[in-house]
Amino acid sequence: MAEQKDLCPRCGIKQDKYAIENALFTCPACQYHYRMEPTDRIKYIADENTFEEFSENIKSRNPIALSGYEEKLSEAAHKTNMRDAVTTGTCKINGKPVVLALMSFNFMGGSMGSVVGEKISRALLKGANEDIPVIIYATSGGARMQEGVFSLMQMAKTSRAAAVLDKAGVPYFVILCDPTTGGVTASFAMLADIIIAEPDALIGFAGPRVIEGTIRQSLPEGFQRAEFQLKRGFVDLIVTRQEQKSVISRLIDLHPRVGERTGMEREI
Repeated sequence: MAEQKDLCPRCGIKQDKYAIENALFTCPACQYHYRMEPTDRIKYIADENTFEEFSENIKSRNPIALSGYEEKLSEAAHKTNMRDAVTTGTCKINGKPVVLALMSFNFMGGSMGSVVGEKISRALLKGANEDIPVIIYATSGGARMQEGVFSLMQMAKTSRAAAVLDKAGVPYFVILCDPTTGGVTASFAMLADIIIAEPDALIGFAGPRVIEGTIRQSLPEGFQRAEFQLKRGFVDLIVTRQEQKSVISRLIDLHPRVGERTGMEREI
């Protein structure tokens, strides 16, 4: 009998590691979307050999001298082979140049500290300055409280950078992955031109248990899941990983600014 951890969390079918990887880390039987690392996402979203990382050498410090924080950062870096919870770079998607940022939940819960806020802001401003669409894959448990008020400041910082991108008229698309919560949801993740979600992703600010404890009421079935948020207008599309590259490419083509730049006729 297969161990519980070897079974798909949704359909209960025994997992085949290679089949899941070949299906872009989804269950071949029920399309359950497993959490995914930036390096694996780059392989399917970016054209081959086009991704060039930037801001890779920025590293978190300990701004409030919290005991044990450096050790936690070292452990997370060793676990994920990342310096912090986001990777940023440029690449091409079906031949179109983009700025790409990808978060990792495995790095301290995808928490947004000073480095994540700085790298996301740089990515947004690079898109504005170079007139290149920005694509962000968001997944986070919220602010990195080990950095105190410095982590909370990143919400304003990234929101300001998103506003600069918007004023420049450059396309900005976010893909919300499981989970996207807290300060990331309250800032740059919900400020895009088009907000896409992966199927069944948990999307919200506070978690369901916290909300239930606060309002002392039971929440509706599927509360805060992508499908629930789509019905209520918090996200625009739900797109599987197999379709994301073609959908993002099409959205870039349909953006008025890109259409004007390329001479492409806009569709209504």
